[in-house]
Amino acid sequence: METLGESLAGLPDFLAFLGTAAVLTLVYVLIYIRVTPHPEIKLIRENNMAAALAFGGSLVGFSLPLANTVATSIGLIDCVLWGVVAIVVQIAIYYLACLSMPGISARIARGETASGLWLGVTSLSGGILNAACMTY
Repeated sequence: METLGESLAGLPDFLAFLGTAAVLTLVYVLIYIRVTPHPEIKLIRENNMAAALAFGGSLVGFSLPLANTVATSIGLIDCVLWGVVAIVVQIAIYYLACLSMPGISARIARGETASGLWLGVTSLSGGILNAACMTY
């Protein structure tokens, strides 16, 4: 029979990876809201559905490869390195989405739901592919 101490033996590693993932997510959010011309948080607070869809899709699109990185990394340094790769790829996806729909940030700021959904789904799709490519 396993003791409580044995059951919780992995707790320090869990907390280390959870903290690392939280910091990487915060870094991603800070970079994302800096590169996009529209003020996501302000727009979401104003009940702008387009901004919420775009930002939410982007956050989930980043979290998928980050979760894969946490699950498969050989240590915290490996996790951070691949987390940074996930950030770079997700930001690149944003710029690619902008190329395919010029003026998307202005449309999102105006509350055009279709534009927000397009950016969110593009970010989510890119994140799924990014996570799959990280399984090599």
